[in-house]
Amino acid sequence: MCPCFIIFVYHDILSLKRIIILYLLALGGFMHAQDIHFSQFNGSLLNLSPGHTGLFDGDYRLSAIYRGQWYAVPVSYSSFSMNGEMRYKPDLGKPHAVGIGVLFNNDHAGYANYGGNQFYGSASYIYMARADSSLIVTIGANFGLCSLGFDYTKMTFDKQFNGFQFDPGLPTGENFGRTSQQYFDFNIGSVAQYVLNRKHKFSYALGVYHLTRPKLALQGNDVRYVDYKFSNCLGYTSPIAERTDIVAEALISNQSRYYELIPHVGLKYYMSRPENKAVSAGVCHRTRDALVVRAGYSNKTLLSGIAYDINLSRFNIASNYRGAFEVFVTYVIKNNYNFSAKKRACPSFM
Repeated sequence: MCPCFIIFVYHDILSLKRIIILYLLALGGFMHAQDIHFSQFNGSLLNLSPGHTGLFDGDYRLSAIYRGQWYAVPVSYSSFSMNGEMRYKPDLGKPHAVGIGVLFNNDHAGYANYGGNQFYGSASYIYMARADSSLIVTIGANFGLCSLGFDYTKMTFDKQFNGFQFDPGLPTGENFGRTSQQYFDFNIGSVAQYVLNRKHKFSYALGVYHLTRPKLALQGNDVRYVDYKFSNCLGYTSPIAERTDIVAEALISNQSRYYELIPHVGLKYYMSRPENKAVSAGVCHRTRDALVVRAGYSNKTLLSGIAYDINLSRFNIASNYRGAFEVFVTYVIKNNYNFSAKKRACPSFM
């Protein structure tokens, strides 16, 4: 059983409150059976697919995203991810490039801070199948070292109740084999982007995760494995007016028996298309869980966004419909390359 299920509940607490707290912890175990995830999946592209590594117009890209969830209930969750990438074109005359990047994830849940850290190195091969860049295909992979565990000192147990109150000096009666573990992880992915008639942009991203099937054993002989995960993301963008684009996306992911479907539709309004200065707004629906309201701002190579999850599941009895808050920022750096034509002396025929 996951350590975050274990909690001391005072004997004089009302039974209803007891049930709610235990349900919160059980739900926390359910959520952490899945990988880190964000409602604004466009703000964490390397978690979406390793094929996104280096797939941008520029030389370097920096991204960071934070998610805080369920502050209205006793057990809260937080997730943070950041990455840095570079795009390298070894031969300017060839239709290919290489992407290299690093990715860091941090995730914690519950009273005992059950969660951990992930650090990946990522690489991709980017092929421009058409000279006008209307068709781009990538394939990528990342390999990383991950840690998982919980803080035993923040946990309390029923045996520490002396009949009148909680006594931290009493023995817990529990024997944990270990409270943390490290493992290696390997993921692959691919992305395809196609622009039709310089107007309709289609994209598809595929991610396949945990190919090493990492083994977890925090409780002695109770061995668990990290399940394979498959992620699919479809996207479509097209102008519908001189200053307005429609944006439609859908994320479909599966890990073990857990499925996540997030369709999104929104509008992007440009104050200046040449400078990519625009604001956006949209709505997502995480099926059977939440309605997500998203807003964004872009200016040249800066992209940012915020989102709020309105919890619509049966858990809203405890959450009071308050779900999660997210914020992300992405910045692309472009180097200025000065082109100087080679000069040759022109012969004089005078």
